[in-house]
Amino acid sequence: MPTTTMGAVAAHFGRDIDRTLAKLPGIIDQARERGVDLLVLPDATIGGYLHDMYHPADEPLPPAVDLDGPEVAAVRQMAGDMVVCFGIAERARADGAEVRYNTAVCVHGDGVLGVHRKVHLPLGESEAYRPGTGFDAFDTPVGRIGMLIDFDKTFPESARSLALDGAQVIACLSAWPASVTDRSDRLRNDRQAHLFDLYDCARAAENQLYLVSANQTGVLGGLRFLGQAKVVDPAGEIVAKTWAKGGLAVATADVAADVARARRTMDHLRDRVESAYTLTARPAPEPDPSRTSP
Repeated sequence: MPTTTMGAVAAHFGRDIDRTLAKLPGIIDQARERGVDLLVLPDATIGGYLHDMYHPADEPLPPAVDLDGPEVAAVRQMAGDMVVCFGIAERARADGAEVRYNTAVCVHGDGVLGVHRKVHLPLGESEAYRPGTGFDAFDTPVGRIGMLIDFDKTFPESARSLALDGAQVIACLSAWPASVTDRSDRLRNDRQAHLFDLYDCARAAENQLYLVSANQTGVLGGLRFLGQAKVVDPAGEIVAKTWAKGGLAVATADVAADVARARRTMDHLRDRVESAYTLTARPAPEPDPSRTSP
């Protein structure tokens, strides 16, 4: 049976694009030596992330690059026969003006295979980025996959949309920091560290697919990143993980067979009852005058 080797990277990528492009060949070559077919790098691989989550526009923003620019082309050339997902601050035009998106790009030596623009923008991210508008899976040499960017995975609908579009692997690219409001002395005890793992496992288990989760490490501006890159199987079990340090989490699987096996008896996609779900908030009920105290 055909197998796919999946790799998730935990590493620090800052604002210096030339330095990143000099660093990436070593990471990709290491993955190639370990037989990786699908490599997932963190969000903001090219150009780094924000310095502040609340008021990012008060600080210099990450350098933005074009989808058809030399930076993406350089990673595509490095990828060769490997499928590589990585994050950029994308420069684009909309409504006659220059805008930027927090974007995940999937490349192969043959070209760009897929693009996802982050939809869910927490705290002050909307000062820096325009939101994307949807979630679409796409075909690659390692099968049909989809991409999420960090906060996207907080919302079950994001991963479910990709699963319904045929994705059997979700690549989740993150620049996910430790809590900025309730800091812990140890990263492993941090509230956000718990949520980061919880969401990865839940999204894989509820959709019965593989999830390959990459994250930044180290410090950038006022943010300290968690690492915790991992591969999660369709049962929601972590099968490879880097913990808080930089590294490469690698797992090999017959993806199609494992997904089919997970869905053989209880298929979460098949057994949905769409008529029972409310996908928009109901208006608050009017107060009952008969229950009002005098």
